[in-house]
Amino acid sequence: MKTDLTEFYPVIIQETINTLIMVGITLVLAVLIGLPLGIILYATGRGHVLENKTVNVILNFFINTIRPIPFIIFLVALIPITRFLVGTTIGIWAAIFPMTLAASLSIARVVENNIISVDKGVIEAAEAMGSSKFDILFKVLVPEAAGSLILGLTFTTVSLIEFSAVAGLVGAGGIGYLAFTYGYQRFDVAVMFVTVLILIILVQITQFIGNKVANIYTSRL
Repeated sequence: MKTDLTEFYPVIIQETINTLIMVGITLVLAVLIGLPLGIILYATGRGHVLENKTVNVILNFFINTIRPIPFIIFLVALIPITRFLVGTTIGIWAAIFPMTLAASLSIARVVENNIISVDKGVIEAAEAMGSSKFDILFKVLVPEAAGSLILGLTFTTVSLIEFSAVAGLVGAGGIGYLAFTYGYQRFDVAVMFVTVLILIILVQITQFIGNKVANIYTSRL
């Protein structure tokens, strides 16, 4: 059965909005969790300002255990926990929990790697001026790495768009729901084309905005 795209536009618009809601809420939550987690990962590393081997090893083990798991498997594996915490395994909020957890760990690693890349001379200069460990972390390292962090968050946002499409396969709604329910199950090439096109447009817009913001920030340094 082929879908009449003329009558289908309201559904397309609604599911696109659902995708944006999933990605937007997840990104905010993931940044709130992943940013401080990444700073802790860096700070507790060997030779860094708050060196703590125990904390660093535990965090690295946790992140390195979860990150390699494909999101579709991770999503399904978390269903019992999602049902317990959210009360359902279907819908936007059921998708936001696993998406947030996966994205938080990705952001944490992005933050750690970008802060590590900051020139050590900048840290030495801050220490020579008597800056506290807190000041070095939040007034020197984070601002210096901010341009790269913005690009890293852009990459994570693109990944979240992909995650939202996968989440649609298990009833979370969004573009993935359209592609699976109306495109794949009904063998409707037109719907598949539209959903893929929307995903491409969302990714292009996200990448453009991320690059633009990073360039503006970098040019002001």
